Amino acid sequence: MEMTGSQILLECLKEQGVDTIFGYPGGAVLNIYDELYRQQDQIRHILTSHEQGAAHAADGYARTTGKVGVCLATSGPGATNLVTGIATAYMDSVPLVAITGNVSVDLLGKDSFQEVDIAGVTMPITKHNFIVKDVKDLAHTIRRAFHIARKGRPGPVLVDIAKNVTINKAEYVREEIKFEEPVKPEIKDSYISKAIKMIEEAKQPVIILGGGAVISNSKNEILEFVNKVHAPVTDTLMAKGAFPGDNPLYMGGVGMHGTKTSNLAVTNCDLLIAIGSRFSDRVTGNTSKFAKKSKILHIDIDPAEVNKNIDVYHSIVGDMKDVLKFLNKKLDQQDHSDWITKIQESKAMYPLKYNKDILTGPYIIEKLYKLTNGDAIISTGVGQHQMWSAQFYKYKNPRTFITSGGLGTMGYGLGASIGAQIGNPDKQVINIDGDGCFRMTMNELATTSRYNLPLIELILNNGVLGMVRQWQDLFYGQRYSQTNLGNNVDFVKLAEAVGVKGLRITKVEEVEDVLKEALAHRGPVLIDCIIDSDDKVWPMVAAGSPIDEIITEEDINR
Repeated sequence: MEMTGSQILLECLKEQGVDTIFGYPGGAVLNIYDELYRQQDQIRHILTSHEQGAAHAADGYARTTGKVGVCLATSGPGATNLVTGIATAYMDSVPLVAITGNVSVDLLGKDSFQEVDIAGVTMPITKHNFIVKDVKDLAHTIRRAFHIARKGRPGPVLVDIAKNVTINKAEYVREEIKFEEPVKPEIKDSYISKAIKMIEEAKQPVIILGGGAVISNSKNEILEFVNKVHAPVTDTLMAKGAFPGDNPLYMGGVGMHGTKTSNLAVTNCDLLIAIGSRFSDRVTGNTSKFAKKSKILHIDIDPAEVNKNIDVYHSIVGDMKDVLKFLNKKLDQQDHSDWITKIQESKAMYPLKYNKDILTGPYIIEKLYKLTNGDAIISTGVGQHQMWSAQFYKYKNPRTFITSGGLGTMGYGLGASIGAQIGNPDKQVINIDGDGCFRMTMNELATTSRYNLPLIELILNNGVLGMVRQWQDLFYGQRYSQTNLGNNVDFVKLAEAVGVKGLRITKVEEVEDVLKEALAHRGPVLIDCIIDSDDKVWPMVAAGSPIDEIITEEDINR
């Protein structure tokens, strides 16, 4: 059947099971939007307030559903406004297809109005990208884009479509997309046997989970493996929920703002089993002193990650679910009771703590955890509130904590929460933000109002750029250069101005009642929580230091 490029595009999206697109219209994509109007009963379009919000929403949709997220923008500034969102997805291995329009083929390369080489711009931050100049190539390109986005280690793919392609016609033949198991690296028996030997010889093993633990959908295999190895577990920011945060074997996070128990355990273990982790600098601290008493076993789907940041003793490259199934089948039950006892004693000695007599971020987050029973989907921006959200909300399931871990994108959370809520309409979605992050993308509050999304925007408002100020306080002689934001912006009035219910918390006694009111409301809610500008995230490891050199509040106050 002969169709226009815009029709072919939408038919290919439907082949891939796409039900939602996040985007913003413009001249180069008018034909696509015209077709979206005709097919609005088949593909839902969410109009964000800015293209960056569309990219983050598609990202949040993908992270929480496991599907490929899709965003759409016009040429020039529309396309470049997607860049931060695409880079965010790339750093955190999120399956995303970003579709951009461009000027017609005859105008390419002539500095035409709203022309930009978006394929060139995004080459370093995509798994692959395409420029479609002939309508006959469009269907094949869209199918390839989705295949690449979800294949192996997932990531974003960009498809740039010249405007004339969207109106020109070509034959379209529907293809039934079979979501077959991808071809996976062969896992050799000798690699499994060597790993098992390492585990059996270990006296003090530790398991560290990275983002791959979530992406691989290996929750059951991980739980079985942890119990068989009988080892304590720590995780990176990207792995929250891959192992239950309320499990006795869980030690908390690791690295710059990890728990003292986790950091000491990793430093003193004799076997470190890293699963789906890329050994980020925020996890390892000083790499020359990281886990030096330990043999390291690294399991990852991407061979490029092995020995990239940390030299390992042995590695298994393959899909985590498959590798763990092999290990669980061949591994006998281990017993490390003495080691576990030491870990439990350490947890009791070095708990995460805060002043419970005043209003703080940790107090609010812990109360939120109790009221939601840990069942909410939590998104965050980047900074102190992000670390507190990782520390004090216990994640029981994967895909319930979404944050910009690799790129550290301030303003990520609100857009991501929109995508998460659209993809999970029956779930409670809460974006925990700092006032600095909220200022960056607060225009998306209007999007929550437009679609009456029942999500909560919870702002830990300290009037400063909290994490930067914390570093200025500790390492820059309290020279607070450009980090004081002040409290002149009334976020509650702002919320009300765009049709969002606004609430405020100023003292401990108000926390529970306000949170309950927000959770009961069937529409978007903003909660402005006024906390002290000098609250800090503890513990902390200074940049470049070994992770066992942990600074606590007590150390500073001595």
